[in-house]
Amino acid sequence: MARYLAQIVVMGAQVVGRAFARALRQEYAASQAAAQARGRSGQQSAATTSITGMTVQEAQQILNISALSPEEIQKNYDQLFKANDKSVGGSFYLQSKVVRAKERLEEELNLQEEDQQKKRRRQQNSET
Repeated sequence: MARYLAQIVVMGAQVVGRAFARALRQEYAASQAAAQARGRSGQQSAATTSITGMTVQEAQQILNISALSPEEIQKNYDQLFKANDKSVGGSFYLQSKVVRAKERLEEELNLQEEDQQKKRRRQQNSET
């Protein structure tokens, strides 16, 4: 009886292990494809995502914005930061999420600006 139970446990562990490995390979392939699709600025963005632990989409959801505009980011940040202030019954955890989201979006705006400046320099160099 114990032998059959041990076999069932081992087989179950193998099935779960294989499924996990397959899901991990698929996720890795998807992230690589997305990084290649975004190009060089996408690689920088992916590096920033790994450093901050938050994607641009997650940051946009947290701050409830659809487009990356500094004015909208600041407006929603101020509103959400005040709403989650501990003195009005808010949560420090939520406040920190709002701060991290704002930092991530500002970093993304900086990356986009750097990319645009590089493109302008290349155009100027090719024209001369």
